[in-house]
Amino acid sequence: MGDLPGIGFMPEAPWGRHNRWLTVITIDPDEFGATREDVRLALEAENIESRPLWKPMHLQPVYRDCEVVGGAVAEELFEKGLCLPSGTAMSEEDQIRVVEVIRTQMNADFVRR
Repeated sequence: MGDLPGIGFMPEAPWGRHNRWLTVITIDPDEFGATREDVRLALEAENIESRPLWKPMHLQPVYRDCEVVGGAVAEELFEKGLCLPSGTAMSEEDQIRVVEVIRTQMNADFVRR
């Protein structure tokens, strides 16, 4: 999936190695042609579970009246981040299936217009 414009993975620090315990992509709708929600719904239609990245605390109703310091990065990650299925039990075939569904959504938003 690294060849798809507008799809990004968490950058890896030069001093360490990510353990990949959670597979999250970010989707830039202007480059990819579909939103995070478009991709999530396409995966759901194929019975593949995914979910948006965690909702920032300051956007949760219980904190609506609290002071917020910063938050722009968290909001963007929530808007563009999608948690994909992952785990040691996923076969290569499972992984390919997820990637194929995501590929079908590339520029799908432009086609829908």
